[in-house]
Amino acid sequence: MKRRIDSFKLSSPAKWALVIFGTGAVSGCGQAEAGSGTEGAVAEDDDVETQAAANQLSAAEVADGFELLFDGESLDAWRGFRMDGVPAGWSAKEGALAFTPGVGGGTLITRDTYTDFDLRLEWRVGEGGNSGIFFGISENTERAFESGPEMQVLDNAGHYDGGNPLTSAGSNYGLHAPPGDVSNPAGEWNEARIVRHGNQVVHWLNGVQVVEYEIGSTEWEALVAGSKFVEWPDYGRHHEGHLGVQDHGDPVWYRNIRVRRIQ
Repeated sequence: MKRRIDSFKLSSPAKWALVIFGTGAVSGCGQAEAGSGTEGAVAEDDDVETQAAANQLSAAEVADGFELLFDGESLDAWRGFRMDGVPAGWSAKEGALAFTPGVGGGTLITRDTYTDFDLRLEWRVGEGGNSGIFFGISENTERAFESGPEMQVLDNAGHYDGGNPLTSAGSNYGLHAPPGDVSNPAGEWNEARIVRHGNQVVHWLNGVQVVEYEIGSTEWEALVAGSKFVEWPDYGRHHEGHLGVQDHGDPVWYRNIRVRRIQ
């Protein structure tokens, strides 16, 4: 499937300088991880039957070895970061794995750990919404984003992070930017995919490959050294780790979450 990639339009050359040279100035996507009470505008979704139908593996996916991480009802495959159970803010709502701010927060991680994988899922945010998809999470750190690289989940049009490609939807947060905006508007579903094989990682958003990078490469190390991540020695260092979805204080919905282990 071919998609038109719209170039990012920043208001001044200074902003482009920030994008190209200013990775150290990127603010932390995980700063609200403990769960703020911020409420966002919630778009009405399609009907419950459509939601529930999404949380199923196709015959081809079963044959390829995919496992379903959310069936529309059960959160048994998940728990909170550095918790035994699921934070109260996360629940199954109308066939989606949903986060509701203000009732008990924290990043949600898989109970299992993964090394090489093909992760596919759909996400939706409200106006101005912000979240993220992590991998390689270690619980040796205080917060999930101190170890796990993140694919940004964002309403590009409604959140200030959308003005910087390095922190826009689909990016490897703070380090690698997509070439353009292929995200769908707030209230609409987006298809995301992350593949890790060895140190090679690729992000897709809505059928478009948007980011590719090699963890531990000379480029990677230079980018990390110029960013906030230099403060956290565990960042990106765990080949085996948990997958996770972020509480950033905004309502967010995930569905159709499935993963295949790559041998």
